[in-house]
Amino acid sequence: MKINTKYHGEIDVKSEDVLTFEHGIPGFGEEKQFVLLPLPENEWFHILQSVTTPQLGFVVTDPFMFFKEYDFELDQSSVETLGNPSEQEVQVLSILTVREALNESTANLQAPIIINLVSRKGKQVILTNSDYQTKHLIFAQPAGKKG
Repeated sequence: MKINTKYHGEIDVKSEDVLTFEHGIPGFGEEKQFVLLPLPENEWFHILQSVTTPQLGFVVTDPFMFFKEYDFELDQSSVETLGNPSEQEVQVLSILTVREALNESTANLQAPIIINLVSRKGKQVILTNSDYQTKHLIFAQPAGKKG
């Protein structure tokens, strides 16, 4: 099927590549279908693109690439919504706020996106009992500079 996208123009996607967010994404409850698209010449970042709304595309990344100690436990309700996947069947993504000065870009670690790679179900989970926030700098400050 053909979809219009924010960063890639009109593209063809396979129906098996579509991710279903049963309850949408917080703030975008009506958006239930997304595809994960690579950014050309960039292996760190992807676009989580709405299938129905061309201008809705989130820049996402694997948070473990930037935050080695990132760790959380999913609540049982979320696990069930995702179809009870094993740890190996799950992909974790963080939505980024990309700044013009790339070193000021941040990741939302408080609300990771969890994808069941087998069932293609997704859910953004809000972590309530953690110290994670919505804005964590993804690039460490250079030595000697205070941020």
